[in-house]
Amino acid sequence: MASDVPMEIGSILQSASIKRHPSPKHDVNPSTAASAKHPVRFSSYHDPDAASNSAEDEIPLSVLQPLPRQKTMPPLPDLRFEQSYLKSIEKAESWKGVLWITFRDQVVMCFAQGVIWTLILSGWRHMNRASKFSGRSVGSRIRRWWWGVNNWKIPTETASGKFRSRKLAHDVSEVSRGFLRYYKDQFSNAALD
Repeated sequence: MASDVPMEIGSILQSASIKRHPSPKHDVNPSTAASAKHPVRFSSYHDPDAASNSAEDEIPLSVLQPLPRQKTMPPLPDLRFEQSYLKSIEKAESWKGVLWITFRDQVVMCFAQGVIWTLILSGWRHMNRASKFSGRSVGSRIRRWWWGVNNWKIPTETASGKFRSRKLAHDVSEVSRGFLRYYKDQFSNAALD
């Protein structure tokens, strides 16, 4: 009985979205005159014998050529929340598993996506803040123009002037060498395993 709880929850959620008594006036797409018509084009070839068999107000069938159908798009995937949620909780063992999956998908993942997006935007802003204002490229001209329009003070110190410390460069190179040694020691035998 305890293992049937996740399946029961899934069936309740699925059955709640089914229309039990659909209305033909509102829920069914009625056929229109356009759905009964077949697109055709007129042939440049004219058969005089076919024209004699048809009345004056009719177009002979030998003149009409049906247009080939265009390739249609593949069917759209089902992106409704219920379907993906039911697929997620399908393998849950108990109600605690259902709660954990719900919390993970609806709270943790949304939070993580927001944090990642904020970090990307903050990094982009920081990188653009440190970009150069000198040069002849289109980007630097637009940047100088934009700062001038907004009456912002254009920075005179270049970004490379901030990092001319020889001690900092030496420390960074030592850390890089140490990391490479560690990486080689740890993963050099990975292919042999």
